[in-house]
Amino acid sequence: MSEQRKLPVEKSEILFFYETTYSTPNGDPFTGEQRYDEETKKVLVSDVRIKRFIRDYFIAIGGYDVYVFNDRSSVEEGKKISGAAARMQSLKKKYNDVDKHPDVYVEVGKGEKKKKEQDALKVMQKCIDVRLFGGISTEEGDAVNLTGPVQYSLLNPSLNSVDLRMHQNTSVFSSSTEKSRGAIGTTTVVPYAINQIHGWINPYSALHTCLSEEDIKLMFKALWESINNANTRTKQNQNSLLLLQIVYAEPTKKLYGADRLVKLNTLKATEEQIRSSEDYTLDFGKIHEAAQKEIVKEIRFYTQVDAIKSQLQGKKIKAITL
Repeated sequence: MSEQRKLPVEKSEILFFYETTYSTPNGDPFTGEQRYDEETKKVLVSDVRIKRFIRDYFIAIGGYDVYVFNDRSSVEEGKKISGAAARMQSLKKKYNDVDKHPDVYVEVGKGEKKKKEQDALKVMQKCIDVRLFGGISTEEGDAVNLTGPVQYSLLNPSLNSVDLRMHQNTSVFSSSTEKSRGAIGTTTVVPYAINQIHGWINPYSALHTCLSEEDIKLMFKALWESINNANTRTKQNQNSLLLLQIVYAEPTKKLYGADRLVKLNTLKATEEQIRSSEDYTLDFGKIHEAAQKEIVKEIRFYTQVDAIKSQLQGKKIKAITL
């Protein structure tokens, strides 16, 4: 029997909860309206929105290379290439010194023709979002396609059902120079929602992107702080509530229905009437049950809410810092 390979990170699932008040957690890019499940009346947040929060955080604080970033600084004037190829050119320019960055070079050729060339894969692995979420390079001669070890659900429904509210506003600027008055706009807002984001960390994919446990810690901090500090008109009324990481004892194990472990109990007549954290309680009974299963190594959590901290005290449930 062959020896099992050493994996760089633990297999785990993520449950992240944040609240939004009279805002638009994730608007549809075509209509601008909040993503919404008409059948369940649940607010929906996409994986793309969550990854953008994380990338924007790393770009804002600086000190980290981010691959998915509009950068045409190294593109020759008049040349037409893809955004991914343009970004790759900029990164190669940054890491073009073989003496300072020998880890992004490989030897090619034989004998006197042997030389060192930049490896597109190793250049991409310098970017924290590639290590987390994967990425592609479409530059000619340097095609790379990496599946990210960290993935979030395509669409993440809120814990509570919501009745969307219509909101109208006027602008000072007119819609055209022929009109003398400002334009009127209509949109939908979410009065209150507890958004649950479900994610996975795959240690086998981590082998290809060079993801580390330190990268995961940075991602958790980025996720928490980016939600709290979003300052656009549609995102500013947001608060991070709870981060849970279900860590598995073995890299091939998985719980059934991890996204249904936390239950909301409304204190109002209906969930649609919830307007603050005082209008409901969270039931963590199934979290405690899951923690005792053999396939679960431990469940880690972070929150700043004392009432939640007190409910998550238990065997194999561990508080962490960010």
